Amino acid sequence: MRHLLRIADLSADELRTILGLSSGRARQLDPGQGVALYFEKPSARTRNSMELAAAQLGLHPVYLQPQELGLGSRESVADVTRTLACYHRVIAARVFDHELLKQMAAINAAPVLNMLSGTDHPLQALADLKTIDELCGRVEGVKIAFVGDGDNNVARSLAEGCALLGAELTIAAPAEYQLKDAPSGTRQTEDPIEAVSGADIVYSDVFVSMGQDDQRERRLAELAPYQVDAALMARAPAAHFLHCLPAHRGEEVAAEIIDGPQSAVWQQAINRMHTARGAMLWLLDAPSSQEF
Repeated sequence: MRHLLRIADLSADELRTILGLSSGRARQLDPGQGVALYFEKPSARTRNSMELAAAQLGLHPVYLQPQELGLGSRESVADVTRTLACYHRVIAARVFDHELLKQMAAINAAPVLNMLSGTDHPLQALADLKTIDELCGRVEGVKIAFVGDGDNNVARSLAEGCALLGAELTIAAPAEYQLKDAPSGTRQTEDPIEAVSGADIVYSDVFVSMGQDDQRERRLAELAPYQVDAALMARAPAAHFLHCLPAHRGEEVAAEIIDGPQSAVWQQAINRMHTARGAMLWLLDAPSSQEF
């Protein structure tokens, strides 16, 4: 049985297969079966993309919240996982603690898909890589600059995907915000100009993530020099700008950039649906007729 908890758990061929499946036409699997969507953290893109992707496959998405399941309190993680597997082809979860996903996957009752955890965001990385391929015609050798808070789940999963597919990723962040245990080949610098100069892709994410509100003032002050603005993008005049959203204009990115001609954030958002579909097809071992 397959699970998708981290990009690093995949081989390069498996990652290419998922991206190939993401480019294929939607196919009907087993109408009447479900996909469990468990959300500890809210999300506009994740819920909409997963529900539509499930529907395109002929599967029925069921949205679940913590108070409905009582994981580890009203009922054990194992019992809830086995119960959901009675009804659903895939169990997808968006959680704070990555260990919860590992516990669910260890039951091997149904494929488990990580919709986001505190450490990893594989669905976002899949959409990022598909978008980069569409924009640049390839992933291998593409120069990507990730600017801002580099030690988060989005940067980690992107770095793992770049390492597998041969993209050249540079993270520009203060030393405290650089990616810990970065994959081999990931470059890190404290100089955003160095990272962005000559890049094909410039990527930014929020400076203050969900659950970090108590650090807000400190993080905004320390990361302010890493805002992606017109002056920084001028170092890569042909680059495309990406952002996983939601965005805070005036903090990590200037409005003129995210809303300007170099921005591809809406193409990136659309690809969340396509790659969610590809991830579920791969989990269910559907054959691929597409190449990536």
